[in-house]
Amino acid sequence: MSKDTYPHWVFDDSPIPDPFGYGERAVEFIRSLKHPKSRLEKHAFQLDPWQERIVRRIYGPCDEFRNRIVNDVTILIPRGNRKTSLGAVLSILHTLGPETVPNSEVLFAAKDQIQAKIALREVEGIIRAGGILWQKGQGNRKFDAPSMVRLQDYLNRVLFPGESYIEAISSDAASAHGRTPVFALCDEIHAWPKRDIWDVIDTGLSKTPGSLRVTLTTSGRGEENIGYQVVNHARRIARGEIDEPNHLVILFETSPEANWEDEDVWKRVNPGFKHGYPDIVRMRQRAATARKRPADRDAFKMYHLNMWLDNSASPFVDHEVYDKGNKLIDLDALEKAPCWLGVDLSSTSDLTVIVAAWKDGEDGYIVHPWFFCPGDNLYKRQEETGVPYVQWAEEGLIEATPGNVVDIRTVERRIRELCDRFDVREIAFDPHLARITMSNLLEDGYPAVEFRQGWVSMAPAIKELEKAILGGKFTHGGHPILRWNFLNIVTQKDQAGNITFSKAKASEKIDGAVASAMAVSRASLGEDHRSIYATEARPDGIMVW
Repeated sequence: MSKDTYPHWVFDDSPIPDPFGYGERAVEFIRSLKHPKSRLEKHAFQLDPWQERIVRRIYGPCDEFRNRIVNDVTILIPRGNRKTSLGAVLSILHTLGPETVPNSEVLFAAKDQIQAKIALREVEGIIRAGGILWQKGQGNRKFDAPSMVRLQDYLNRVLFPGESYIEAISSDAASAHGRTPVFALCDEIHAWPKRDIWDVIDTGLSKTPGSLRVTLTTSGRGEENIGYQVVNHARRIARGEIDEPNHLVILFETSPEANWEDEDVWKRVNPGFKHGYPDIVRMRQRAATARKRPADRDAFKMYHLNMWLDNSASPFVDHEVYDKGNKLIDLDALEKAPCWLGVDLSSTSDLTVIVAAWKDGEDGYIVHPWFFCPGDNLYKRQEETGVPYVQWAEEGLIEATPGNVVDIRTVERRIRELCDRFDVREIAFDPHLARITMSNLLEDGYPAVEFRQGWVSMAPAIKELEKAILGGKFTHGGHPILRWNFLNIVTQKDQAGNITFSKAKASEKIDGAVASAMAVSRASLGEDHRSIYATEARPDGIMVW
């Protein structure tokens, strides 16, 4: 296995198997096409060497029965490298070229209709520029595009001879079920809000022998989305962790640690540079602007260098620094250790979380969360956000409480269970939504304390939390929901440089991070607000503080 996912084979001239000449056939067909913006003689389509090798690698390798081996392609490539043109000619290959199947359905899927139509318009432009029509048994011949190909704009379709067609669809899958495409182009999946259309295409392709999906995208932001899931799966294939010979992975991406201002880094991930695209002068101009504006810098890293960024535009901590705390936690071994709880209660449908914190040597902490969300809207929440709430519930990472709001009684019951199991010294609440819960707990002798969410309380708490994380002394066990919350954080500073978390500005949930800051803060102070009746037994025999 190799940690290097870079597609060296695209440039090394190594042999690409083509036992039946299908790769050569595909290249010949594409070269016979024209492009209205091409600067080559007679507007011939510009298929550069790196693109040609990708085409040969898709269509050349076959099994002994002449079946193409590759049926899934994931290409992560920065903007400006003519990925739309490549996707367009591959689709024409399946509707006019040697890969044509009569009555075939080809789909262009994107975030919305506007984005999906970009590739469709590219196809239209190539067709109108003229070229050849492949007919099995008759070789190639010239054709009159306007008379042989119909543009059905009202249906977002291009209709070809043999009743094959290309249709642009958006990531709203409400009307997409029942599809059986022979070829699907999934465009810019980093921007897809949910995975429905991906699943529809996936199941449709499995019904059609010899089908092919090509995913062309730049990088994006955050990890709880279909784009990251697809790209991360592709990385594992490229590293040799997963064996999928049918899946061709081509990842032109940059490590977050790389110097984003280094032009050698630019050239490594932009294969079109040596052929005149993207425009190096414009790239330099954008880089100059990015030095002054953090938001432009993030855009430059994502779209021109394919650095996959955290959810937050101004992350609290880098994900690789946070991940250093992914160490095994033995909760049983912590039962007798002093413990502090931070509780972030939701208003209605938000996440609610309890985070327990234990001291771990000098300035170190161990934390573990318990998440809750309403059970009735679990599927709806997943549909709207693309976040895998259903999977988390099935894996026991989040507790779905009855009803369409978080059942606070369930949360309170869990707090009591944790106090009975661990040596809990304090239970910190933001009193805004916790008055009744705090009253119930205090009445029974549990050590509930107020922890307001303003600057005075949160700034020092966040400072302590940040120090532990940056110092590699924050052990969290890799809990995926907690990690997601931390990577969603948007910070804001006051004039004195104090930092707090902004729930209003965060695009996704940060509740687990807030509760962690509360618990760590109380643990750092080592306060003990247990009742003097800590050894008194309740009638049911359970010891209370």
